[in-house]
Amino acid sequence: MTADLRTFLSQLIAEQPGELKQVPTTVDRRFGITAYGERLGKARQYPAFLFTDVEGADISCLTNLLATHERMALALGLEVEDLTSASDRTQGMQPHPPVTVPRSEAPVKEVIWRGDEVDLGRLPIPVHNELDGGPFLTAGVSIMRDPESGAINAGIYRHHVYDSRRMGVWFFGSHDGGTIHRRYSERGEPTPIAIAIGHHPGFLMGAVSRIPGIGGEYDAAGAFIGEPVELVQAETADLLVPARAEIILEGVILPGELEEEGPFAEWPGHYVGGGPKPVIRIDCVTMRNGAIFQDIQASGREHRLMGALPRISSIHSRVAQVVPGLQAVNVPVHTRMHCYLSIKKALDSDPTRAAFAAFNTEPENLRAVVVVDDDIDVYDEEQVSWAIGTRFDAARDLQVIPAWNGPGGLLPTNWEYDDQGTRTPRMSSAVIIDATKPAPPVVFPPHAQVPPAVVAAADTGALRDVTDGALWSGS
Repeated sequence: MTADLRTFLSQLIAEQPGELKQVPTTVDRRFGITAYGERLGKARQYPAFLFTDVEGADISCLTNLLATHERMALALGLEVEDLTSASDRTQGMQPHPPVTVPRSEAPVKEVIWRGDEVDLGRLPIPVHNELDGGPFLTAGVSIMRDPESGAINAGIYRHHVYDSRRMGVWFFGSHDGGTIHRRYSERGEPTPIAIAIGHHPGFLMGAVSRIPGIGGEYDAAGAFIGEPVELVQAETADLLVPARAEIILEGVILPGELEEEGPFAEWPGHYVGGGPKPVIRIDCVTMRNGAIFQDIQASGREHRLMGALPRISSIHSRVAQVVPGLQAVNVPVHTRMHCYLSIKKALDSDPTRAAFAAFNTEPENLRAVVVVDDDIDVYDEEQVSWAIGTRFDAARDLQVIPAWNGPGGLLPTNWEYDDQGTRTPRMSSAVIIDATKPAPPVVFPPHAQVPPAVVAAADTGALRDVTDGALWSGS
């Protein structure tokens, strides 16, 4: 069976029962959808939610789907501890170029809205957080063709919905979508765009992967899914769109038209960015029968995890090229601004080289890189903290990189604030924390441990609860 959102939901129900919760009661799209994830998140519970009765909408809304490592691992066919090995899938080891299918074999063509039928208000697009400027599309994969190379690029951007047919788009920093739009604008032409909503999680992972140059996301998505992505010709433009998506919005970015965008709570958990942004006019909507609208809860756990895991893969690939002793990479789900690297250190220069390779992979987001030895589990915050406390000397092992990030953007530290509430974009710094032991042949004090073989042999299955004092009373 060809992989898509529905096949994954069936797999999730079968293999992780109880992880997908239906919300059958009527909910308001203004905060009602995100309230469930926020409430259970405070209790460290992160189920996926299917809202089957969103007030004023014709279809269901799915959110929080990829809020746990376990569900992400299921989607990628990995064990949780092997998630970082997903980098291999995007490095040409398992190539799966997309294939094109006829309209008759494309479920996303089952329903088509044109002209006056097009109304974004019929979709359950949420208002996520209290100070948001309106509803935002957060899980849509924008598909554009570069007018110079002809390559098709895919990426996830935020879209402020203004009315029934218009929405904004924010291309941040080095986003390839922004480059493509600029090239059309320089010609005085509208930019054709299609936005795919609802697909297998591997498709979304491919869309947010850090791939050099414009294009390649469909191939990466196929690598993550494990099979080619099926594509079909769009209705209104020379674009190939995923045939098994739930919904496709087709339109153009209007040349020279800007509208105030935001505010919107981004993944760092603050309201930043905004300002005049390009405007998309939606001219056609295609969808599957019984379509499911997919949402990512803005500034929530899913938002951070979706961004962190592809970056782990990209950082792993780049760092391994300069420091072959790289063992593991973690971009913690609670903060995409930090990165932990464990290395088998051969030279005292290895930590600095590894850290700069990570920074150069993620120049817009990383604030701190912590480098530890290969005996430290970078997915265990206690071990990382212990390494900093025992192997890091601030006077010798701390490097501050001035004027590294920004200016402006999503992180509050990339702005200068005054007492009048105004802000000015500025550069901010980054830091390298070298929490590694000296390189050989220096002998560093060994790490205390019980012999691993003895630990493995301990018969914990023989443990019994002590229920009274008979064991020491002598009776």
